[in-house]
Amino acid sequence: MTAIRLPAADGTLGSLEFGPSADLPVRSGPASSRLVYAAAHVVADPLRASASAGPDQIDWDTTLRLRHRLWDLGLGVAEAMDTSQRGMGLNWHGARELARRSLAEARSRSARMVVGIATDQLPAGTGDLTAVREAYLEQLHEIEDMGGEVVLMASRQLVRAAGGAEDYLSVYDAVLGEATRPVVLHWLGEVFDPALAGYWGHTDTAEAMEVVLDVIGRHTGSVRGIKVSLLDADLERELRRRLPDGVRLFTGDDYNYTDLIAGDGTHHSDALLGAFAVVGRHASAALSRLDEGDEAGFRDVLGPTETLSRLVFAPPTRFYKVGVAWLSYLDGAQDHFRMIDGFETGRSLGHLGDLVRAADSVGLFTDPDLTAHRAAGYFASHGIG
Repeated sequence: MTAIRLPAADGTLGSLEFGPSADLPVRSGPASSRLVYAAAHVVADPLRASASAGPDQIDWDTTLRLRHRLWDLGLGVAEAMDTSQRGMGLNWHGARELARRSLAEARSRSARMVVGIATDQLPAGTGDLTAVREAYLEQLHEIEDMGGEVVLMASRQLVRAAGGAEDYLSVYDAVLGEATRPVVLHWLGEVFDPALAGYWGHTDTAEAMEVVLDVIGRHTGSVRGIKVSLLDADLERELRRRLPDGVRLFTGDDYNYTDLIAGDGTHHSDALLGAFAVVGRHASAALSRLDEGDEAGFRDVLGPTETLSRLVFAPPTRFYKVGVAWLSYLDGAQDHFRMIDGFETGRSLGHLGDLVRAADSVGLFTDPDLTAHRAAGYFASHGIG
């Protein structure tokens, strides 16, 4: 196998001899035991990518091929969410076009897909509750008119506008009251987006959970489930235990997903994870084992990927999208490592080198020689080699 020199986050250089690709018997159809979505990223047009947001920066053909790769593994796709740089390079205009194109591709093969909606057509500093409600409703109607099911994402503008929990309840009541298809709520913690601190009207997550349960209890017929992205496995277990019958808990915990998806024998989490856009082959193979009742095999395949995922999602966690795009490039799914809004600069070269080592350790790369060539070339262009 090819050996290359790699930087590390501690400032040192080391050598890596790539191991073989993991031999994983992947599935082509959806899992039967769990409902699973991978949150997908967007691929930039390398000639247009810059620090100005807009859909003209997106390489649409490659972006849509990534969705087909996930569907080919039996995974659903969560579109236009934070993994796609929503609110961090991708604005509502771009997200709407992304949703339109992806929904058309999903219909062409009857694939599973959900689409994020937010209030990001509003100026960042908006603090008007009525404007927030109307912005949510505008996006809800746009996506449902396209035939999509929505994930009701957390709103930065709602944090600014809300005076307390009652304001959150009033906005969510209005949106869920007009939804014509079941909605997935999204509780995104400040570890992913510092602007969301105090969401649901409380800084204490236990108090915030009571508001969440109130929202769901008012709208059990409209709420399909809730995605929890707090990186707090104990809170997730407590919330899913208290959910009404028929309401799903979609784990967004990219640190602890193996145990949460496996469950405790009484309750389990489904999944809506950015990590599965990285470890899709492992997730597909692991879910096949879980469907067969082989929990130990599921854990054996998926458990080791958490070390890689924890590194991808290391603080500052909002830059995890850099690792998703970097590993996609190294595995041959895209032809360059540029991101919309210049977002790739959010991680150091040492961090990228550590990701290569961690990914190789679980056999992530389908063509290790190609990966070695690309990694060596990229680091050489930055004076390392």
